Amino acid sequence: MAMDEMEEESPREQRRRGIKAKDATEEELEKLVFGDDAGFRDGLRKHTRPGLKAVLKDEDEHGEDPPDDFDDDFTGLKDSELFYVDAGHPEPPQEVLAAPANSRDDGEEEEDSMYGATDPPAWEDSDDERITVSLATTPRLRKLRKHEGEDLVSGTEYTRRLRRQFERLHPVPEWVRYATTQEHLRRRRRDAAAGQRTSTDADDSPVDDMDLDDGELSAQPLADLLRTPGSLAPSARTFNAKRKRLRPEVINIQRTRDVGDGQPSAITSLDFHPTYPMLLSSGPASTMYIHRVSPSDSVDPNPLLTSVHIRHTNITISAFHRPDGERIFVSGPRRYFHIWDLPSGSIEKVSSIEAHNKEHREMERFRLSPCGRWMAIVGTQRGRAGAGVVNILDARTTQWIAEVRITSHGGVADFAWWRNGDGLCVAGRAGDMFEYLVSERRVVAQWTDEGAVGTTVIGLGGKASGNEPRREPSTSSVAALSVSALGGDRYMAVGSTSGIVNIYDRRSISTIVTGSSSSTTTTTTTTTNHAAVLQSPPSSLSPPPAAAQFQILSPKPLKTIENLTRPVSTVVFSPDGQLLAVTSRLQKDAFRLVHLPSCTVYRNWPTHQTALGRVTAVAFSPDSSLLAVANDAGKLRLWNVLA
Repeated sequence: MAMDEMEEESPREQRRRGIKAKDATEEELEKLVFGDDAGFRDGLRKHTRPGLKAVLKDEDEHGEDPPDDFDDDFTGLKDSELFYVDAGHPEPPQEVLAAPANSRDDGEEEEDSMYGATDPPAWEDSDDERITVSLATTPRLRKLRKHEGEDLVSGTEYTRRLRRQFERLHPVPEWVRYATTQEHLRRRRRDAAAGQRTSTDADDSPVDDMDLDDGELSAQPLADLLRTPGSLAPSARTFNAKRKRLRPEVINIQRTRDVGDGQPSAITSLDFHPTYPMLLSSGPASTMYIHRVSPSDSVDPNPLLTSVHIRHTNITISAFHRPDGERIFVSGPRRYFHIWDLPSGSIEKVSSIEAHNKEHREMERFRLSPCGRWMAIVGTQRGRAGAGVVNILDARTTQWIAEVRITSHGGVADFAWWRNGDGLCVAGRAGDMFEYLVSERRVVAQWTDEGAVGTTVIGLGGKASGNEPRREPSTSSVAALSVSALGGDRYMAVGSTSGIVNIYDRRSISTIVTGSSSSTTTTTTTTTNHAAVLQSPPSSLSPPPAAAQFQILSPKPLKTIENLTRPVSTVVFSPDGQLLAVTSRLQKDAFRLVHLPSCTVYRNWPTHQTALGRVTAVAFSPDSSLLAVANDAGKLRLWNVLA
């Protein structure tokens, strides 16, 4: 007979069946193996949870154990009397369920204080200390190493490093910071109403959503980074201003660690921060990434500082606002653009230009002046004769200042700001170049690119010094203008659809008509024949002179670069004016590096083994020591220019 069946029988039934009663030895053995009711209840009383203690105490008061003379013979009872409805244990007192007044802010600590014990989190496993993980064997785990020789770590340390890597790549979202802040405010109001505010809370000042430093550090790590210059190491805080002279034909360049693991789309825009070692990148994936440039760091080279996703905006251009770099301008093929203020973390949407909205069905083509005063945007609507328009805004207030209109076949191809920000050079698709002075709102010079088939891009670079010999213009009836009048740029590169890049010396273009009668007549006639007129309506700036004429020039290029066979998409000068990068995104590995002032193409780099792909964006660091190259596969590679 089974043991449970024997236990269910009454002593009378056992005596009737001839079963002997249990002796003391058998009862003691049964108690050790199966336990008894008294031992079970004693174990419950020893449990540390006050809720269970209250339940047991209440049960003892009502009496749960049967009396000694209790007769367990149910033979004479009806079937309905053998069952009853179990309503459960009585509710414990409310003072037991109430949380202690000195509960901590953390949710887990509140739960621990409620039950009187501090249990470890459910995701912590004691076996983690007994296992080891190899970081060098698996390639995807090598980024978790602190140095190259490190290999085995414990399970706890491995978990800690994974959590740190995840938090670095995915900062705390804004909604989490907001929810945490609101919960903190509600808890403080509840404590104040109950009169149980702790001493720590009593010393705190009033808190709102924007005053929580911890929340700002989690949601906007870059804001506090820019507000506190000491956050970056002094050795890497600013770029080196001194630069050695590079030799022509052969360059010493070395590839460093890539920036990031790749982006989900092509990278169409790159920009280095003017003072801090940070690199901004963006593309059609609608996300901006800011990486810290530290290729020599063996633990975590070029880490991601922060990223921002802008919905429904395929980002075309993103750039730091110079000279301080505390704002980022972002645009795409939309009727608006965004301004990201780094210190505050706010993003402003600018969706209209006063009285000029019809000219901007898209605001994706813009440039910021190096001085930080102006922002120029290419209009998308052309006139009857193919005229193009460039609107100039105040970069601080985004208010309209002036406009530049040209009557060149095909409209505006590209434009570039002068080095000092006083003006800009606008290029028409037919090869016409217009030098525009913002302060006087007029053109000071016009010229045509030699042999132009179809202009695609232009670029200005190099610093012209006033004591160097300057090539005088061929027209003797005009007065020479100082080099600084055209911005102080030494070189200008013009790319075309045929792959040809012409490099000009801008000192030969710095010419303006100052007012003789003969030159005025000549200039007016020449301007009419070339069908080019640049005007600007009145603005807050000084009014234009009554007789605003400009000189038509015919400069000759210093050198013609013929190494590319597809349309040129990028021409970028290094800040020191010693290098020129020329690319075409329509052909794989179509990248050439030109030495200045010799205007010779380097023959040892890049080679057929250099991993470039279809180059979509190029940028030089402020000290010209680093070269960043991005392609249509989302890869961002970095090279160190040594000599």
